Amino acid sequence: MELRELTEQIGKRDREALLRSGEDSLRLDIEQIQHAIQKTRYEIVTLRADKEAESFSRATDELDAVVSDTESATDTILSAAERIDEAAARISKHVSEEHQGEIAAIQDQVIRIFEACNFQDITGQRISKVVRLLHFVEERIEHMIEIWGVDDDKQPEGATAFGQRTGDEALLNGPALITDKDVVSQDDIDSLFS
Repeated sequence: MELRELTEQIGKRDREALLRSGEDSLRLDIEQIQHAIQKTRYEIVTLRADKEAESFSRATDELDAVVSDTESATDTILSAAERIDEAAARISKHVSEEHQGEIAAIQDQVIRIFEACNFQDITGQRISKVVRLLHFVEERIEHMIEIWGVDDDKQPEGATAFGQRTGDEALLNGPALITDKDVVSQDDIDSLFS
């Protein structure tokens, strides 16, 4: 065998080996992609495992309730502070000069209350951003479910819903939302203790 033929055979064998290793590498890459897809499907189904709870919707409703309740409480605080300020102004006209400093101190504290109530606006804006983000994430998950064709009824082994609680923790539900059904209201609880 000539050197040239030997060199060609070695080159051919090297190319074939390289192609086989490329095929092996491609096969390995495809297996990794397949594993990633299976894992992604598992995670999506896990997110959807407890359809009744609808975690994202519930979370956004809870946050909306926080904003609403905080706004309502802040309005109550501001109204009370305004009445205190008005009363202090009326009393000021009938109080001797030596007690005017105390009236001014009351009015200064009312101003501090007004300033402190700015938290509600800032808090509301921040929570609204979180709510928008949760809606965005929920929409993306729904799109992934459509794309991957995930079957909600087939819950993978070991998948548990977010917020699934046991024992005493399962008894603690926090305040009810307006949309909650068959719940005891805070007014019912208050009347029970009065």
